[in-house]
Formats: sequence, C-alpha cells, structure tokens
Amino acid sequence: MPLCHSPTSAAVATAASPIAARSGGLLRSSRPAPVVVRCKKVDSLRAINGSPPCIPVSDRSLLTPVNLPVFRDPSMRNDTRLRIFSGTANPSLSQEIASYLGLELGKINIKRFADGEIYVQLQESVRGCDVFLVQPTCPPANENLMELLIMIDACRRASAKNITAVIPYFGYARADRKSQGRESIAAKLVANMITEAGANRVLVCDLHSSQAMGYFDIPVDHVYGQPVILDYLASKTICSNDLVVVSPDVGGVARARAFAKKLSDAPLAIVDKRRHGHNVAEVMNLIGDVRGKVAVMMDDMIDTAGTIAKGAELLHQEGAREVYACCTHAVFSPPAIERLSSGLFQEVIITNTIPLKEEKTFPQLTILSVANLLGETIWRVHDDCSVGHEPYSSLDID
Repeated sequence: MPLCHSPTSAAVATAASPIAARSGGLLRSSRPAPVVVRCKKVDSLRAINGSPPCIPVSDRSLLTPVNLPVFRDPSMRNDTRLRIFSGTANPSLSQEIASYLGLELGKINIKRFADGEIYVQLQESVRGCDVFLVQPTCPPANENLMELLIMIDACRRASAKNITAVIPYFGYARADRKSQGRESIAAKLVANMITEAGANRVLVCDLHSSQAMGYFDIPVDHVYGQPVILDYLASKTICSNDLVVVSPDVGGVARARAFAKKLSDAPLAIVDKRRHGHNVAEVMNLIGDVRGKVAVMMDDMIDTAGTIAKGAELLHQEGAREVYACCTHAVFSPPAIERLSSGLFQEVIITNTIPLKEEKTFPQLTILSVANLLGETIWRVHDDCSVGHEPYSSLDID
C-alpha cells in the first residue's frame, strides 16, 4: 500500500548544498532557513470519482451470496508493488476483487467533459508498481473501451512497471474473422489499440473464441467462468443421471463438451441452427436425446437471447423436463429480458462480468460472482506463478 504521512505531521526540508559567494578570494557559505511542508489530509478511499461502491442489483435475493475471504497471505497487505484501479464500467466487481486480495482500490479520478471527452488522473503514485486496471468493455462499449485506453496511457506516463488490462468482458470479440467480403476484424483492431496504449499484459474471461488471443502481441491470460457455474450447479439437488448439457449452436460444441465432462460426464446434445443475419437465428434440428432430462444450455454470452430461447422451445418440444440457461456474459440487449422471463427456463444463471441494471432482473435470474476467480489469477500473475492449477485452469477446451 502507498505510504502516507500523518495529516498533522510536517516534514522539514533543508538545502543540501551551500550557497557560495566569492568575497576577497574566500568562499562564504550560507544555509537558507528551513522550509515547512504540510501534507494534506488523505480522505478515505472512494471507489470511483468519490462515489461509494454500489451493487447494480437492488434485489439482493437475486445475488447468490459469495463469501469473499481475505487473501490467505497476511503479508499481502504490505505489498505496495501491487495496485488495482477500477474504471467506471463495473466498480462493484473491482471492489470484490480488491477485497479478496485484502487490498483497497487505488484512488483515481475519472470524469466526462461536457462534450463527452474522458479525463483520467491517478491520485496516487504508481512508479515501479505492478498495476491492474479492471474495466470490462461492456455496453456502452465504445465509451468503456476509450476509458480503458486512457487509463492505460495514464499509468504508462506515470512510470508504472507493468500494466495489466483486466477485461472481464472483451467487447468486439464476435468480429474475429471475415465471414464475408469487405468485413473488418474489429477484435484485432481493438487488440492493437490496447497494445499501443501501453498495456504489457491482458487478462480476459471467456473470450467468444479462443483464437482472439492470437490477435494480441502481448501475453494474454485467458480464464473461464464455467468453474463458478459448475460449483453452483453442484450444490443443486439434480440427479446426475437426469442431466444433459446442450450446446445452443454448433460453434459452442467444444465449450459444452468440456462443461459436460466436468458436470459428472453428462451426455451432450446440440441444437442445429441457421443464422440469417446478426441477432437473427432459426432453429432447424436437435442432435441428441433430451426426453425426460434436465437440460443445461451453456453459452459464453447471451445478447438478445434469440438463439437460446429458440433452443429452449425446441428442447421442450422434444420432451425435456426442465431447461436451465447458463452463460458467463449477460449482455441482455432488448428483447432478451422478455424472452428469458417467458417461462421457458427453470433458472437463468449468469456471472457478474457485466453489471446488470435493476430493470434487467427477473425472478428466474441468479447472478454468481467471478471476483475470487479473477482475484486469484491477478495474484498469480503478480507473483509470477502459473495460472494453470485447478480450479483456475481452463476446461480443456480445444
């Protein structure tokens, strides 16, 4: 933690070198009077711009309780080389991560000018420090991305030793290839921008496709949110013989297969769909048997919920007893809430990589925290340890 003077103490500075004047061939030195410097009183930590941390979900019954223990190493509190700063995108998650590590969030001033320009100023020294900036590029994606870039630039100009961009949700990850002519690969562009801004490393959670890691010219630590969901499902009283994991599309088969393997080696089913345009999907067929089963649909993100809702309709038609929807990133663009709360799902399980506004909650929603997962990964990166140990390793996704 940064060192702080007592607000009532004063430091007396004296001149180190005498002032010499030549008079009659002799040097005479005089010492100036002491200069008294008083330190300003340091206010208690504020999360963002002086505002206290807040939980985006007002109904706490929707938020699954997560006990965040203080980090097991008490000496961690004295490690002034590790600093965590939060952007304005998800301050509650940043606060949980800092609490897990036994640290306080760094003081930072982020504000918008009248014309929308973003201003960032670090309010404590980071010279020679290992800095982690927690900022998902969730909606509004462009503002949050620009804020992250400016935060990285501020740390670089403040002589931080290492800058790690912690991006729980990496926006523009879906634009990761050219499926048609004259398309941009925005994921590569964003990766270049983060690198050029001055980041030394990136920590991301559940990329839309793992190939996006290759777009960065700096090290990338890719962690998966599925272990958090697996722990929650394991606590439910569902017979393992009744479970079947369903991939909502062919592209998510590898993810669903790895998830099924960890979930008592459950059988796998696949929803075959044909997409006619962005956010427009039509289900065509179901591969696998779900009759009389509890179907768990697994995906990395839910945007408009068109794919997963149509898949749930098909599962019910094929005789599924219950349908659960699980995802790491809850983007929830309209009309996702209407589709997810229509009675198709027994429960919708998400994580808090993206903050959820109150109007986007509904009774079937369960929110899990990935703060411990990210906090443990941050510590291992800082301590130069491997992040490949259970339960923080990948799910063997090909």
